[in-house]
Amino acid sequence: MSIPDYQSLMLPLLTLAADGNEHRFRNAVEQLAARFELSDDERATMLPSGTAPMFDNRVGWAKTYLKQAGLIDATRRGYFRITPRGAQLLDTNPVHIDTSILEKYQEFRAFRSRRSEGNGVLQADLPMTSPPQTATPATPEATPEELFSQAYQRLRSNLEAEVLEQVKATTPAFFERLVIDLLVAMGYGGSRQDAGRAVGRSGDGGIDGIIKEDRLGLDVIYVQAKRWEGTVGRPEIQKFAGALQGQRANKGVFITTSGFSREAHEYAGIIPLKIILVGGEQLAALMVDHNVGVSPLSRFEIKRVDSDYFEGDSV
Repeated sequence: MSIPDYQSLMLPLLTLAADGNEHRFRNAVEQLAARFELSDDERATMLPSGTAPMFDNRVGWAKTYLKQAGLIDATRRGYFRITPRGAQLLDTNPVHIDTSILEKYQEFRAFRSRRSEGNGVLQADLPMTSPPQTATPATPEATPEELFSQAYQRLRSNLEAEVLEQVKATTPAFFERLVIDLLVAMGYGGSRQDAGRAVGRSGDGGIDGIIKEDRLGLDVIYVQAKRWEGTVGRPEIQKFAGALQGQRANKGVFITTSGFSREAHEYAGIIPLKIILVGGEQLAALMVDHNVGVSPLSRFEIKRVDSDYFEGDSV
């Protein structure tokens, strides 16, 4: 069974609380997971942002919506109970509960229509973030937090594709320098000046750069950087391995703008030398991660209520 969307969880969650007792949210998550017969892999599935398990997050959003509609109350931290309004709704034997049902409650409509001061746009569809304002309605499967993450991933994917196109258009010499800049930005111990001594050196036996693995230079990593149109095969990796042996080195990184064949990966995995293969897509992702060739445009933070802070109110 696939992971249910957050609207599909609203009725089961409210039904779970139908006995009128106080329920612990974590217990409710486990009971709903058992009801929907979720597998271990489904329970372990994370949000696109990697910040929380997807199912747990969706149950949380379902609880938030029900609370904003006045169907459940938060009795204390991590606990909730059905309200008379929630019990009244269950008495009608609803087939499902979704946002269209919740819209009949004034509190929920007010919650959905909250505006940020001055700009007239939705401040929050839910407490942590808001869905993107699009011409088409949001899919019921995704919570607002998931939509935010998905939008980020689309922007990120587009940026990585653009970065890779720019990299492919550079000269071989520039590409070699770019690779060294990236490794330095990733925290390897050498400096751009240190690495520059090996970049573009003639007769280097296939070595395009040398970078210290640590700040003291106790070991070094040899770099091969190739702008490549087709797939890099095993023969190229064999040549690089031979160049490393000629330098009495045991660590190398082969970076290309294209990709590697299965045979190339297999060969790199069986030889005693440690050779890391970095294809174009991974290269672009690393450049974005470490701000090489890109610059930050905007920054967003997703926040939540700090329950620990408000616990002090009882003192």
